[in-house]
Amino acid sequence: MGLNALNERVKRDLAYLNYGAAGWVPPRTSAEGHIYDVVIVGGGQSGLGAAFGLMRERIPNLLVIDENPKGREGPWDTYARMVTLRTPKGLTSIDLGIPSLTFRAWWEALYGASAWEALDKIPRGAWMDYLRWYRKVLELPVVNETKLTLIEPVEQGLYRLHLEGPGAPGAHLLARKVVLATGIQGGGRWHVPPMIEDRLPRSLYAHTSEAIDFTSLQGKRLAILGGGASAFDNANHALAEGAAEAHVFVRRDKLPSVNPIRQMEGSGMIERFHTLTDAEKYRVISHFFQTNQPPTADMFERAAAWPGFVLHLGSPWLDVEASEGRITVTTPHGREIFDFLIVSTGLISDPALRPELRLLERHIKRWGDVYAPPIGKENALLDQHPYLSPGFAMRPRNEEGEAILHGLFVFNYSALASCGLSASAISGTRNAIPKLVAGIADQLFTDDKPAILDAYFNYDTPEFTVTWRPAAAPAKAQS
Repeated sequence: MGLNALNERVKRDLAYLNYGAAGWVPPRTSAEGHIYDVVIVGGGQSGLGAAFGLMRERIPNLLVIDENPKGREGPWDTYARMVTLRTPKGLTSIDLGIPSLTFRAWWEALYGASAWEALDKIPRGAWMDYLRWYRKVLELPVVNETKLTLIEPVEQGLYRLHLEGPGAPGAHLLARKVVLATGIQGGGRWHVPPMIEDRLPRSLYAHTSEAIDFTSLQGKRLAILGGGASAFDNANHALAEGAAEAHVFVRRDKLPSVNPIRQMEGSGMIERFHTLTDAEKYRVISHFFQTNQPPTADMFERAAAWPGFVLHLGSPWLDVEASEGRITVTTPHGREIFDFLIVSTGLISDPALRPELRLLERHIKRWGDVYAPPIGKENALLDQHPYLSPGFAMRPRNEEGEAILHGLFVFNYSALASCGLSASAISGTRNAIPKLVAGIADQLFTDDKPAILDAYFNYDTPEFTVTWRPAAAPAKAQS
């Protein structure tokens, strides 16, 4: 087909659906400047998909902001180091049911149908190229190099967003609704164990989420803490870049082999997660955390094929110590010395960890505020997740928070506990974006209901303008 032909097909498909029709939300004004109906924070796959969903819902007065340079949004060209995505290639996501917007349509336009059949998993770089194309073909309103530093409530239903960065359209933006589409770390922060963070100089370790200068690690001996998929992604990447050895340390006696996401994708749980009770949601996500996501078999084999790869099972770190620019790691099996550590220990979700929420976080309801699990089933990590509505809206802890939080939506990894796989996995976005869009649209409509109803009852534009003129009665016949 070719990419130009696909671009035309996308435009035609959207025209058939009347995409781009006039918006329905009554505009608001302020002496400070323009008021956006929605500002989406984050221009990665979740933010782009949410923007498209809102525009389909005829809510075009929106803006997407992202702190990264154009084309570098999200993890795919930054800290993601897997060779391919872990998601099955056939799952759809931010296309929202438009066949011409799928990754498959884009791939076939570039390489042909036979190339799709031959494809095993989606290459990581190709997924990022697809996202760039998606943004461009849909002409989504994104501004880059714009970082949100603070959400300031102005009045009920209006926020002043404080910005910085060379791409920022100003020091502030005004928005009625704010969507935090801030990715896997956007609901808290990446976790570094205190044993490492408190005892080692920052120059001797990095988290997998950070930019790492692998060229400086050529010929070095590396230790990687963690048994999840990203640990093996980083081991393979480091060895491919010239590291002499990469030792992966896992506290379990065997690697996880079951990926619960695969079961969720086919069981209806992603689509119907909102029907579960709080107790059921808590059990499901606790199990998800405990099961962990294993590496794909092909990625493990890539890493293990390097002569310098070493796997240490049943090897929790008991102690770390820095000496003369190197690190000694102690496990139950002894002590080993390394040149650098890479930490692959996940993240912590808690609104209190987000600087942009510092004026609001005390009002945000957490799972620990509303649900007490059975004794022995507690999960402290889950308890700090925000307790959201089915439409991803923040919920308040108290009456004071009602007005302060009205208009804030969480569409990042921390929505996992309340809304299941959504912005936390590609396989969840297809189902989650319509729920988010409905939640935002419902709020906007309810906020403006008096004006919308007044306009309805006062509507008097004639549609039928024909004047009926009865035909002249036929003359009576003369007898």
